[in-house]
Amino acid sequence: MIPYIQFFIIIILTTIFNPITSYSSPSSNLTLIGSTHFDKNNTIILTQEQPTTQTCKTSPSIGRILHSNPIRFVNSSSNDTVSFSTRFTFSITPQSPHCLPGDGIAFLITSDPNSLPHSYGYLGLPDSSVFGPFFAIEFDTLYNPGFGDINDNHVGVDINSVISVASVDLMTKGIDLKSGKQVTVWVEYRNPEKIIRVWVAYSDTKPGKSILSVPIDVSILFNEFMYVGFSGSNGRGSSVHSIERIQFHVFETLAPPNMQMETKSSRNCLLCYPEDPVFAGEDEEGFGVSSHQSNKDKNRVLEIGLGLLFVTPFLLIVAGVLIIYCFCVKKRRSIKRKCEHPQMYRFQETEVPKRLKLSDITLATKGFDQNRIIGEGASSVVYEANLPSCGNVAVKRFSKVNQSGSFGNQFATELATMVGCLHHKNLVQLHGWCCEGNELVLVYEYMPNGSLDRILHKRTNVNRLLTFEKRLNILLGVSSALVYLHEECERQIIHRDVKTCNIMLDADFIAKLGDFGLAEVYEHSARQRDATLPAGTMGYLAPEYVYSGVPSVKTDVYSFGVVVLEVASGQRPVNEDGVVVTDWVWDLWEKKILIAAADPNLMGRFDKVDMERMLMAGLICVHPNHQLRPTMKEAGRMLRGGLVPDLPTRKPVVMIQSVLPDRASMEIVAKNGGSDETDSPWSTPRTHFSKAN
Repeated sequence: MIPYIQFFIIIILTTIFNPITSYSSPSSNLTLIGSTHFDKNNTIILTQEQPTTQTCKTSPSIGRILHSNPIRFVNSSSNDTVSFSTRFTFSITPQSPHCLPGDGIAFLITSDPNSLPHSYGYLGLPDSSVFGPFFAIEFDTLYNPGFGDINDNHVGVDINSVISVASVDLMTKGIDLKSGKQVTVWVEYRNPEKIIRVWVAYSDTKPGKSILSVPIDVSILFNEFMYVGFSGSNGRGSSVHSIERIQFHVFETLAPPNMQMETKSSRNCLLCYPEDPVFAGEDEEGFGVSSHQSNKDKNRVLEIGLGLLFVTPFLLIVAGVLIIYCFCVKKRRSIKRKCEHPQMYRFQETEVPKRLKLSDITLATKGFDQNRIIGEGASSVVYEANLPSCGNVAVKRFSKVNQSGSFGNQFATELATMVGCLHHKNLVQLHGWCCEGNELVLVYEYMPNGSLDRILHKRTNVNRLLTFEKRLNILLGVSSALVYLHEECERQIIHRDVKTCNIMLDADFIAKLGDFGLAEVYEHSARQRDATLPAGTMGYLAPEYVYSGVPSVKTDVYSFGVVVLEVASGQRPVNEDGVVVTDWVWDLWEKKILIAAADPNLMGRFDKVDMERMLMAGLICVHPNHQLRPTMKEAGRMLRGGLVPDLPTRKPVVMIQSVLPDRASMEIVAKNGGSDETDSPWSTPRTHFSKAN
């Protein structure tokens, strides 16, 4: 019965809400420069077409099209740079396969269109920043080794120069720019991530993976208002450069990573895609369009209103029936699952992650082949595998012990915790689990770049790509994950094992926190927590946690602070000589040479103010007095450029009583202050968190 009802509703909605798919006419508030013109199909032609001849005739030309009004790229209230995205379709048709092609097309954002050069070549772009700051995505069809071109068929990112900061050979992606085919491009910039991503395809379907991902902070490049448009040129060659459709969006609210950015803002377009609505007028924040269908649109609105008047009561009745039916079906299935698997019901009721068969996991790992091992820990081994239902995954296999054993408890804790915090971009996502016989297995998403520890300390080739900007983005990602666990989950989660080994990196170096085997889950209303044996890794443990055994959000903050110092300095928490990174950085702070802690592998490629802020944020997070440590939200704000509280001139020393009283006690004293430590009933342990005088 239900399929027929659904079909009937679809027919009604299709009749009433049939979208208008006509194309918009060219907007009048556009600036056409040089040889740019519209053809009879409203296609933008940037360079002149050549007459049909047997010889290769060249006619140097340059063409640009820009939105007449500047677009605001800086939020006037928060002073933050906005995020933006664009989608456009173009084609490049050379005069002849035997002739030299033109230069290519570039998507352009510039501060002053009047200062752009009139000379031919360079895709119509300035050859230096003398003409003012600009940003471009170039589609280059003319090989010029003097400008660092990789070939005559590539996409590149240009900043204040025609020499690209990054480029990709499109032929390896199956795209031939000079084929005359329509090529669709998507460009996204998400301001919190500070990364430009580019997708290219022959179809109008956006590929799943970007072909170019470049860390760029446009806030230091863009003025408050910038002009957006396109540029193309025929230098020594000759091609027809045309643009069929364009969208451009700016918005202040960041879309989730799995959501296309276009859905987060109103659609404003120059030449609309068929699925886009037609707008009358223009929007200051995007390409405006003019509509010749205003009267038709008004009639259409009237028709829709009348249709709703008659159909709404029927739809409400049908919707009520569907809701009641779905509720009953869901309730019946829930009761059935609870009866069949009462011990695992709390995991299965979410339907994600799903229970997997051991036979499928064994087949995917080729019998847990040692050649597929990508990581090992004290309680588990991690294998790379490919499951038909999940794709490329990481299989975490716990040691073969009884479910009541310690490793079984870690398995249950990790599974229960992950079920409660599945939806955050900076947490490793759990796809499934398996509990058969003595086998305990968790299946996670696969992280191509492995752990932060491996890249940071093992000096791989990928280590060279770990720029200061990427390190900062990694730390911001981890802080965001911990804020989610501490403040935004239904139940507060203390991770208890925050370290670089448990921070994984995806293909774009986005950090994701994993390994919840030691996590503690609390109700937000809980006033007191029980003492336990301290768990975690030496060097990352907060002093009060080692002493009292009571974890808190501030013990996670301490561990995060150690990670910050480790990422900034490139030093391990405790190196082979026993030097503790927290003590070492405190000493440099005391000597007023904090910048000396910066990782030498960065070769000075960072802003000193930003590096010092990162190190100071790390020090305040590892303050021996947990009450003076910031929350994770405050720590993230410091890393983003916020004010760091004043640090003491010297590292405070933790004074811990030698005999444990009923209630744990601690004191924080100045390093050389007050009484003589030898006569005190307190002593300073010679541990990783307290330095001997």
